[in-house]
Amino acid sequence: MDRLPGVDLERPGLESSKCVILGSRDISLRKIPFPSPRGRRHLLRSLRSRPGRASRTSNPPRSDSALHKDGGRRRLKGRGHAGRRRSCDKGRWLPFHESSGFVNFLHFHHGDLENGLRHSRQRNYKTEFESCRPEIVPLDFGDYHPLKPIIVIESKTKKMGRKGSTSSTSSSSSSSMVDPLSSVLDGTDPLSMFAAIADPVTTTVNMDGSRKKRDRDDNSLVGTDFEPWSSKRGDILARYTTTEKLSINLFMGSEKGKTTTSTSAVSEKVRTRLEELDDLEEGSQRELLNLTQQDYMNRIEELNQSLKDAWASDQKVKALKIVIQCSKLLSDTSVIQFYPSKFVLITDILDTFGKLVYERILSMCMDNRSILSDHFSPENVNDTAKETCLNWFFKIASIRELIPRFYVEAAILNCNKFLSKTGISECLPRLTCMIRGIGDPLVSVYARAYLCRVGMEVAPHLKENLNKNFFDFLLTFKQIHGDTVQNQLVVQGVEIPLYLTLYSPAIDWILQCIAYHAPEVLLTEMMERCKKLGNNALLLNSVMSAFRAEFIATRAMDFIGMIKECDESGFPKHLLFRSLGLNLALADPPESDRLQILNEAWKVITKLKNPQDYINCAEVWVEYTCRHFTKREVNTILADVIKHMTPDRAFEDAYPQLHSIIKKVIAYFHDFSILFSMEKFLPFLDMFQKENVRVEVCKCIMEAFIKHQQEPTKDPVILNALLHVCKTMHDSVNALTLEDEKRMLAVLINGFIKMVSFGRDFEQQLSFYVETRSMFCNLEPVLVQLIHSVNKLTMETRRVMKGNHSRKTAAFVRACVAFCFITIPSLTGIFTRLNLYLHSGQVALANQCLSQADAFFRAAVSLVPEVPKMINIDGKMRPSESFLLEFLSNLFSTLLIVPDHPEQGVLFLVRGLLNVIQDYTWEDNSDDKIRIYTNVLHLLSAMSQETYLYHVDKVDSNDSLYGGDSKFLAENNKLCETVITQILEHLKALGKDETLKRQSVLALSFFNSILAHGDLRNNKLNQLSVNLWNLAQRHGCADTRTMVKTLEYIKKRSKQPEMSHLSELALRLPLQTRT
Repeated sequence: MDRLPGVDLERPGLESSKCVILGSRDISLRKIPFPSPRGRRHLLRSLRSRPGRASRTSNPPRSDSALHKDGGRRRLKGRGHAGRRRSCDKGRWLPFHESSGFVNFLHFHHGDLENGLRHSRQRNYKTEFESCRPEIVPLDFGDYHPLKPIIVIESKTKKMGRKGSTSSTSSSSSSSMVDPLSSVLDGTDPLSMFAAIADPVTTTVNMDGSRKKRDRDDNSLVGTDFEPWSSKRGDILARYTTTEKLSINLFMGSEKGKTTTSTSAVSEKVRTRLEELDDLEEGSQRELLNLTQQDYMNRIEELNQSLKDAWASDQKVKALKIVIQCSKLLSDTSVIQFYPSKFVLITDILDTFGKLVYERILSMCMDNRSILSDHFSPENVNDTAKETCLNWFFKIASIRELIPRFYVEAAILNCNKFLSKTGISECLPRLTCMIRGIGDPLVSVYARAYLCRVGMEVAPHLKENLNKNFFDFLLTFKQIHGDTVQNQLVVQGVEIPLYLTLYSPAIDWILQCIAYHAPEVLLTEMMERCKKLGNNALLLNSVMSAFRAEFIATRAMDFIGMIKECDESGFPKHLLFRSLGLNLALADPPESDRLQILNEAWKVITKLKNPQDYINCAEVWVEYTCRHFTKREVNTILADVIKHMTPDRAFEDAYPQLHSIIKKVIAYFHDFSILFSMEKFLPFLDMFQKENVRVEVCKCIMEAFIKHQQEPTKDPVILNALLHVCKTMHDSVNALTLEDEKRMLAVLINGFIKMVSFGRDFEQQLSFYVETRSMFCNLEPVLVQLIHSVNKLTMETRRVMKGNHSRKTAAFVRACVAFCFITIPSLTGIFTRLNLYLHSGQVALANQCLSQADAFFRAAVSLVPEVPKMINIDGKMRPSESFLLEFLSNLFSTLLIVPDHPEQGVLFLVRGLLNVIQDYTWEDNSDDKIRIYTNVLHLLSAMSQETYLYHVDKVDSNDSLYGGDSKFLAENNKLCETVITQILEHLKALGKDETLKRQSVLALSFFNSILAHGDLRNNKLNQLSVNLWNLAQRHGCADTRTMVKTLEYIKKRSKQPEMSHLSELALRLPLQTRT
């Protein structure tokens, strides 16, 4: 395709060809021929006299931010006079190849145009809109409403299979609506029918189980508000570690790398089993020494796996040996600081063993007819299962040592349900008494913790046993200060404060079980018992951690009194105040006590010399202060934190706590004017000197601002502070920053930009956008947001002025447009730039900035050749042609209302765009180029109408400028001919066997376009449509159903006024059937 004259992006632009001659010196506003230079000057004078209209000849005031020196225009290059004159003398804008056999469909000559033939049909858009509007039909809904709940009609069938003999009784006669599903099934659910003929025994058991499940006592349930042991497991393993060497006793056959295999069948005789058990007791084992903590944990894991393998291979005695051996390890306190972690590891094996035994006995209770429900009774258990269960308890009772016997029996405590309804309630007190035989207070308290854990799982309603365990522990608590324990601590080099912390997990768990759904009076009893023990700090801390925060907050002053009197040796007071603060952050104390509570606590906290101890307590009490006091008290707390954490740069070791303080402050102070007015808030932020931590804090502040700021703000305090915060986030971006991180930072900064508004002070708003553009130039999404914001500001100015710009506002909107024009080239995304050029051009056009709008559209046209074949979409490479097609379609819709430039010739933007489309390298297997040409035909058809489909207020489009002038229509028709020729050439190129389907689809699509927009009274266009119809069906690739519907549509339209010529066309369109 030769390049279109008049708009060439590689040559200087000149005026229109002289073959278009002025018809008259008298130039009207409704009919404007293509003017000569003299005519243009006359046109300028005539159009300037029209008030309130923007046209190509208007002379808007120049802006200091003009786009270019020539009044904001950047001229597109075009052909010279000689080239234009030569093409016009030949009678064509672009050459046709009429000798071609395929393109012989079209025989247009320049003389036909002069005789007034048109390609596009005249359209009355208002009439078409009215004809396409849906007919309004009154609709009586009656009682029906889409949000009204459906009432299902329950029916009872007397006899199935008998025709016409069913009768139903409605459960609700108040509704006349019938459920369609019920009507189809005649009221009978097929699944219910199958259930009705199921095994009656199974049905009865299931009904009993569901009934018991409904009727069980609510107190036996442990809800989701109870923190499970599994959530504490990881914390204990991470907290209680050691670097000392450990030892472990293993029975023969459990070494690393040795797998358990199935050997000869184990004898079922009781004597043989007992001999094997005695063999374990007599020392069929060996001791592994000098193990690191990780090696020790690996060995325990091997034992756990060996237990599962032995059980799977039906070696039950071997499995019991492993469990007994592991339980013995809990009596070893040689490395005492590791004992809580050892307890966690060993009890995991015990839990596995208890689950295996329970499932084994449960499986023996099931037969082919019935399945035990979750809450079965011993009467439902068969004799075989009961005998097996008893056998397990007898084997465990024969274990000689106390600790393994206790732990293994506690592990299978749940199996008592198979023997007796009261089995568990009878065993728990006995096991509690067994623990009294354990001399080491640390070992005994963890045994009590395990018993409470198992008890909460199988019988949470038996609270009395939980209380008994705790009170027994209180009676033996004085052993901690006995000679035996003290000597052991001296040998191991463990201080008493560290030793007391080993009790915390066990005591906390026991008290958590006791305090769960406990009445408030129980807390009073616990406090009295603690006072009798001299207000022991360890117990007091566990009590405050276990009971409900509401109970603790009500007695906050009583606890403060107990904390003052307690012995600080072994357990420091600041930890007690920290525990109290955690409760007060969740529940409110009496209002009269709030200030006194804060003063008493802070007197102790502020005297702490260790920065880590100080910040751990201050972090907790900051929330209490924010919750109940004003910014004055919070500012005082922040100042005290800065005072303690600044010396020796102690804040570098406390970033998590300092970050937590910031989170708590901004969680309670949603008014950022108050927040930033705190004298010590910004100095507090300065303590975050590590870049990644500082950025995280800034992100936290911005998230809170976006979430809680309801109204736009122009407060200078807020703006300056948040600009500093956003600048910190922006400056952290470097070449190694991930795209997701950039996107998150951009979202936060954009949220801030959207919340800034200076009201009617538009110039200040623009200045703010200019400043933020210079600050956030490394984040492309922020620049995009700024362009959109400035465009919005431009349109807001237009709204305020109601479209009638004064000299001042006209200069302002041109400055806004210049901002966008300068910013867009700095973006990297090709389609981002294209869409912003189009959007900004539309905004400029709406504000009567015609020169600037031209510059945007020309820039977009110039950018199209740079569109790559593949683009990155969400990390994946995708073809770009579909995106380019979408953009060009939007651009065509805008070009309809863009008036021609008086110095560039008719339809100069359309011509330039066609040249770019022609030169663009399209994929060989793509038809997008032809789809674009089809859209161009739609545009040219709309441009040939006397009145366009839509307009921009106070902007004269070409329908006003040319007023349907015959020369303008002739140029329009010539462009149509050129585009049609290119489409037909492409259809010809698709004549190969492998592209016949594409040819058929495109031919039918082109036919539909001509049918919708073309003037089929033109004989040559009529013949072209018939040829396209035949081409679509020529090779049997067309969809017959689509062709039939299309033909029916043509016949239907032929009945409309002024469409009778379509009836003749319909007669010439045959339907071919596939043979």
